Amino acid sequence: MSEKMSTHQAEEDQRNEEILIYLNGEVVPKTEAKVSVFDSGFMLGDGVWEGLRLYNGTWAFMDEHLDRLFEAAKAIDLDIGLDRNGLKNALFETQNANGMTTDAHARLMVTRGVKTRPFQHPSLSRQGPTMTIIMEHSRPNLPRPIKLATVPHIRGLPMTQDPKLNSHSKLNCILACIAAEKAGADEALMLDVNGFVNTTNACNFFIVRKGEVWTSTGDYCMNGITRQKVIDLCRENGIPIYERNYSLVDTYGADEAFLTGTFGAQTPVGSIDGRQIGEGQMGPVTERIRGLYKALIGKECA
Repeated sequence: MSEKMSTHQAEEDQRNEEILIYLNGEVVPKTEAKVSVFDSGFMLGDGVWEGLRLYNGTWAFMDEHLDRLFEAAKAIDLDIGLDRNGLKNALFETQNANGMTTDAHARLMVTRGVKTRPFQHPSLSRQGPTMTIIMEHSRPNLPRPIKLATVPHIRGLPMTQDPKLNSHSKLNCILACIAAEKAGADEALMLDVNGFVNTTNACNFFIVRKGEVWTSTGDYCMNGITRQKVIDLCRENGIPIYERNYSLVDTYGADEAFLTGTFGAQTPVGSIDGRQIGEGQMGPVTERIRGLYKALIGKECA
């Protein structure tokens, strides 16, 4: 049986044992980066986050990531405590403190902060937000295509917990991932409320059928920045792309499938529910899209 993987699997890097972490205006050693047990994020998952990737000294699509973060913070009525330039400066300060130039990943997290008592009401968070940036050296290390398993956990409706929110409350996706692992897969393929194929527990999902690229309507999935870049690249380069409803039957019969995300860019899928997809390897359309994306990153992060 092949070794379990995840879409965020990276090469081991000893430098990550000595990283410095941004915490509430200070850059501190990893061992000193601690938050209170009364923090809203620890206690309730009350917060939002963003992942960014560093290429050639530049944070790719930084403005779009910050747009998404500020929009999510507004949606949950959370004052981040810094303006846009303040957030950028915090990111650059952490990057410079760690001497990072490329192949680095940043997780920027904001919670509603420390609560006065251990209960739910947001008015109990009176000390201002908690903000941290974890920055690691990371180079993706995926020795084979990803295996997916369909799970009973779905991406919900906006009135339950809007799947477009990159919130700290990830239990639904974690349970989906656990179910997939129990089924012998690496990650979970999640359906939407209508039973159409939607996303995985960690990434956006695409299939290729007869040269056409299909992805979900976007109504029930994370509004992925890499997802949108792939859609735009297909449109700009004559690759037919459709945001549409499609079923597991369509998916099992696909010629190719791949995932998108900030960390792994485009990750090929080899099998779903024990059914080999295409040749079980990265297909020609996925490879072309990966090349176009790499060129876009080269231009963005020259």
